Amino acid sequence: MSSQGANLTGNAAPSRWSRVARRIRVPLGFAFAVVYLWLARPSAESMLIGAVFVATGLAIRALASGQLRKNETLATSGLYSYTRNPLYLGSILIGGGFAVAGNRMWIWLILLALLLLIYLPVIRSEEEFLRGKFPDFDSYARTVPRLLPRWSGESLVSGFSSRQYTKHREYNALIGAVLMMLALAFKMWEVRRA
Repeated sequence: MSSQGANLTGNAAPSRWSRVARRIRVPLGFAFAVVYLWLARPSAESMLIGAVFVATGLAIRALASGQLRKNETLATSGLYSYTRNPLYLGSILIGGGFAVAGNRMWIWLILLALLLLIYLPVIRSEEEFLRGKFPDFDSYARTVPRLLPRWSGESLVSGFSSRQYTKHREYNALIGAVLMMLALAFKMWEVRRA
């Protein structure tokens, strides 16, 4: 989901590939989950280290979704004062955490390809939409980095609303991450038993 929740029906004309990437990113994520479970060779250590990154990514996504009022206002406070795309940053940390937990180089290579081919074009496209919808987006973009955070000194929880978190159904990310960790634990147990 976009850092600002753009639905891309506004002024900006996204590239053909970014439109395709936007449509296929969720189904592709589910397909990758199947491949991921097949490729993964988790160990207790890789799962523990990976879980730290996954939990961090989930916390970032939870805070960001609770600070977001899609298409109503430009989110610039809280996590959005550190990075324009905290939801994507959280997703990258979750993906990296699962790559660590999966303990295979192929997983890292597939994740890198997904980031470059799917998520970066979508981020650019969503930012074009926001630029057209919110006149102050350009000044915001000049001071806040696209993805890698910079210290703003602002409270990370500024403007957080549990109602927004629930409205955006961000709890689905938590449920999915827990189920995937359980599947990895089961796979690790099965491999040890064999």
